[in-house]
Amino acid sequence: MKPKSKILIIAGSDSSGGAGIQADIKTVTSLGSYAMTAITAVTAQNTLGVKSIISIAPKEISKQIIFSSKDIKPDAIKIGMLHSSKVIKSVIYSLEIIKIKKIILDPVMFAKGGAKLIDNGAIKLLKSKLIRRVTLITPNIPEAEILTKIKIKNKVDMISAANKLIKFGAKNVLIKGGHLKSKIIEDVFINKSEIKIFKHRRYNTKNTHGTGCTLSSAITTFLSCGKPIKKACELGIKYVNSAIKTNPKYGKGHGPINHLNSMKLDKKFK
Repeated sequence: MKPKSKILIIAGSDSSGGAGIQADIKTVTSLGSYAMTAITAVTAQNTLGVKSIISIAPKEISKQIIFSSKDIKPDAIKIGMLHSSKVIKSVIYSLEIIKIKKIILDPVMFAKGGAKLIDNGAIKLLKSKLIRRVTLITPNIPEAEILTKIKIKNKVDMISAANKLIKFGAKNVLIKGGHLKSKIIEDVFINKSEIKIFKHRRYNTKNTHGTGCTLSSAITTFLSCGKPIKKACELGIKYVNSAIKTNPKYGKGHGPINHLNSMKLDKKFK
């Protein structure tokens, strides 16, 4: 099987393999594309929490992005954990050089166990400079609340927050509804011309580590293969839901999901 497209992933590493760049590589590969990486930080973590975070120097992050892309030009880029203002500046500088149009931003701010993965200066810069440069931003509810300063209690609040992100310069927004306590999860997709609500059932499991990383990488992969952005979101959500449903039940805390589920779902994505 020949890879269908090439994806550059800019994100942090997760030593437990369930989230971060490891989840991204697994997702891109499972969906039939080729993954390249620029690692922004190295974490020591497991399903119970984060032990430590080691930052990669911004210059080295920039080198990874530019040097890799000069040789193998990516069709799309997925951006995950950017923990400091200097890192965000180096990524923006690099994006201006390599000039890739399809970019998905997952504004990672917290680990599943609650550890904060980004500082306040970086949040401000992400909001003012980076959001407007990407195709889609995919915050969960806590991230959307921090970015917009809107308290989200229901679908109406999600729509208000998404519209505020559009006002900040975002082209497309997908706010994930998994943090609201409901049997049916609603994810809100918005741009200037439409609103789409993706509804799906909640699976009763604590094994959801890396769902945000996985979703943004899946969307990036489908987008890179020529799917429209709304369809890429729909297919990405289906992939993640199946990965949660078939999770391998590893670890004592918030375990990983099953990235290999696409091998069974492959026909549905054609």
